[in-house]
Amino acid sequence: MAQPTTEAPARDDQQRADLLRFITCGSVDDGKSTLIGRLLYESGQLHTDQLAALTADSERHGTRGAEPDFALLVDGLAAEREQGITIDVAHRFFATARRRFIVADTPGHEQYTRNMVTAASTTDAAVILLDARKGLLTQTRRHTNLVALLGIRHVALAVNKLDLLDYSREVFEAISAEYREFAAGLGITDVTCIPTSAVEGSNVVTRSDRTPWYRGPALLEWLESVEVHHGAPADPARLLVQWVNRPDDDFRGFSGRVVRGTLRRGDRVRVQPGAQESAVERIVTMDEDLPEAPSGLSVTVVLADALDASRGSVLAAGTPVDVADVFQAHLVWLDERELVPGRRYLAKFGARTVGIAVDRPAYRIDVDTQARRSATTLRGNEIGVADVHLDAPVPYEPYRVNRDLGSFIVLDRLTNRTVGAGMIDSRCSGDVRWQPTTVDKRARAARNGHRPCVVWFTGLSGAGKSTIADLVERELHRRGAHTFLLDGDNVRHGLNRDLGFSEADRVENIRRVAEVSALLAEAGLIVLVSFISPFRAERAFARGLVEPGEFCEVHVATPLEVAEQRDPKGLYARARRGELTDFTGIDSPYEPPLNPEIRLDTTTSAPEAAAEAVLAELRARGVLDDC
Repeated sequence: MAQPTTEAPARDDQQRADLLRFITCGSVDDGKSTLIGRLLYESGQLHTDQLAALTADSERHGTRGAEPDFALLVDGLAAEREQGITIDVAHRFFATARRRFIVADTPGHEQYTRNMVTAASTTDAAVILLDARKGLLTQTRRHTNLVALLGIRHVALAVNKLDLLDYSREVFEAISAEYREFAAGLGITDVTCIPTSAVEGSNVVTRSDRTPWYRGPALLEWLESVEVHHGAPADPARLLVQWVNRPDDDFRGFSGRVVRGTLRRGDRVRVQPGAQESAVERIVTMDEDLPEAPSGLSVTVVLADALDASRGSVLAAGTPVDVADVFQAHLVWLDERELVPGRRYLAKFGARTVGIAVDRPAYRIDVDTQARRSATTLRGNEIGVADVHLDAPVPYEPYRVNRDLGSFIVLDRLTNRTVGAGMIDSRCSGDVRWQPTTVDKRARAARNGHRPCVVWFTGLSGAGKSTIADLVERELHRRGAHTFLLDGDNVRHGLNRDLGFSEADRVENIRRVAEVSALLAEAGLIVLVSFISPFRAERAFARGLVEPGEFCEVHVATPLEVAEQRDPKGLYARARRGELTDFTGIDSPYEPPLNPEIRLDTTTSAPEAAAEAVLAELRARGVLDDC
């Protein structure tokens, strides 16, 4: 075993060395943390106090008896030490005379795939471990799929725990051949297979005499020799704006990172989205102005002209980037709750957040066979391809060209929880354009004699929504208002008769009705919508389709037990008997509005009084001023 030193490498050497970011991944208990711990130990990265702490921790939490348990150098969480697994991503910096490194030790459990995706998105190389006794597992294939999808093309396969098989050359070569074939099918051709024993240190830092038949590099030798290209200087430069830097009236710059090419003083740049152009007047850093900024460097750019740019804009030199709001993308779904096609989520593109909806996937990818499987949704840790629609156009480049401008994360609109990650493949057809018309909503509203409005009644089945909505429309019609009532049952006879009652179908049901109600409001009508509409996200989507002040949410707040007692259609009884599934209030949730414009309690108010409360709100809004 190589003897560690007690001093870290000299700082000057670290500064001169090239930086490589890499991850370790693979199935659970394949020895990732032990491998990284051994690598740090034998390459002389540990100080005296760290060695002492390792000895003490090994006595309390170790699994190697009197020997050091190197996994404890990386597994820092209490739960990790208790269970002997990696849960969170652990980042470690170390350096040799030839290169600096940042390693991300990622979890092996399937439930922590989101952690692995996050870590891999910024790395250049991957060390994938597998247990030689088990061979390629589903999680090994899944991680390799993700490595390929995230654009990592340099892979080392560490066939670990080979000491438990007497360093069998036959086992190693069979696993290597199988893995190379699998990786090649994903477009990964730069694969180096290394026979290792993390526990014994074989082929980790130096080549081991226990594998005399192996002629390749040790793991550290491979890490030091990987050639990483961060794009050519001749590539068109792109700077992603993260902050508008204006400390006083005399300085205005755009701070961000150059994500492709080399940006030079004097370059003409276009601010995107948009078509405004200017020249780079200064490239500012904390220490000095620079003549140029290569890819990966964070700087502040001062333009020659006072142009309007904001957080999330792109300064593009040379050829401009594309701008679009509809893409085809690979998606990795990370949430326990499945993707609901058509549901409104949020997407974060660099420093900009926009609304997003995902179509039904074109297919999902079988991580074991690479076969394309039909899919109506994506479940946790599944990978698929789908079209995505944004609320606003964003500047982008395909992920294969630019990882920074070609990737995004998907967030739950209500909780802000990360639920997915996307990689843009291509722009969808741009042939559809909005056709302007001469007669607009205001002209139609003036002819109708009142302002348009969408009155959205939501509540449980049997709450009284349709009864109240009908009373409101009768009174509006008597006053001469132009109205239309969209009722949940009626719409399912025609427009939505192809939809069932799964969560995805109910989301699509409301999406279609929301779009229709917005069109009717555009026609200048007062639209009354009576739907259970159980999910807040879809009601928020409907509100966002019309102008501020044109949406009135009415919560018909009847308790479940009262609605079930009424049961005018016998649906609750059927649901209790198991004849109906996914029935709101029984085996499917109802999310009541948090801040509706009107809340009606039908246990204390008659339908006529409830209708009058809605009419009073419309009068207060000025909707009925001319009626």
